[in-house]
Amino acid sequence: MPAITVKNIPPKLYEELKAAAQTHRRSLNSEIIACLEHAFLARLVAPEERLTRARALRVQIGSSPIQAEEIERAIATGRP
Repeated sequence: MPAITVKNIPPKLYEELKAAAQTHRRSLNSEIIACLEHAFLARLVAPEERLTRARALRVQIGSSPIQAEEIERAIATGRP
């Protein structure tokens, strides 16, 4: 299996990777592979599959489209 050495990782990024690895109970190497898979393989989902997932989510949510008035009201209540 191929191997890669990554040099000059910024300290903040390194700490984030270590924390994520600990959270997910993975080694640092496994966490990096998971991040790479997520970044690159996620793009391979066909548009039809994305539409199917979105439609299924809408059915699960079961709500009607949000009206402009509802959005404006929500924005207004969030302001001081």
